[in-house]
Amino acid sequence: MTALQVLVVDGPAQARSRWRALLAQCEAPAATVAGEAADAVQAMESLGRRHFDLVLLDMCLPGVDGLVLARALRDRPRPHPVVLVSHRAEHAALAFDADVTDFLTWPVQPQRLQQALRKVQRLRDPAAPAPAAGADMLLIPQRDQVLRLPVPEVVYFRAEMKYLTVRTARHSYLLEGSLADLQARLAGQFLRVHRNALVALRCMRALQRAAAGQPQEDRWFLRLDGIQETVAVSRRQLPAVRAWFKEIG
Repeated sequence: MTALQVLVVDGPAQARSRWRALLAQCEAPAATVAGEAADAVQAMESLGRRHFDLVLLDMCLPGVDGLVLARALRDRPRPHPVVLVSHRAEHAALAFDADVTDFLTWPVQPQRLQQALRKVQRLRDPAAPAPAAGADMLLIPQRDQVLRLPVPEVVYFRAEMKYLTVRTARHSYLLEGSLADLQARLAGQFLRVHRNALVALRCMRALQRAAAGQPQEDRWFLRLDGIQETVAVSRRQLPAVRAWFKEIG
């Protein structure tokens, strides 16, 4: 199977170099940087010269921003698959409204990037195995509608009685389901940090020790991007959390 040919569109040269390093780690499918662009103008020039399997596009570009470019690429006669990237998880809804293939947030984990590449591979090869239905979207019943919530907006899941609290940067929702099922479904994106909590890896900012006098089970906690509240880390899950922070340096 040939490697996916990727056009990386990101302003800073250092960021494009980081993408080359991340893509070099990917297998099944493999991917290679076949072109680079620092802004929307350069991207359109590259796309006019050749076809790419994927446009890896940062939302924050000089001049025309990445979201505008993604919408323009969607409307081309021969659309390119686009994976949109942002530092802010709350941009996920805007990204999916632009019909992008996937949405990633920094820091991008290799496993999550690999998952996005598999989506692109299935577009190139429709015979490739399909993912589980709704792998990147949660369906949350509301009073008079069903909310489609992109998984990249979720900061954590917490089990409470027979319900799950689904916490985003702006809202909390209730969902019936099993934390264990979500853990299996979202492996590589979320980490079990407590018997009742599953946290988005991209949102884990710092591991801290609680003040003296806290119960043994809750002596450690996580500070998370996007919200003020913290999440307790159990003694059992502490080694896995420490290992993740060590891995990302």
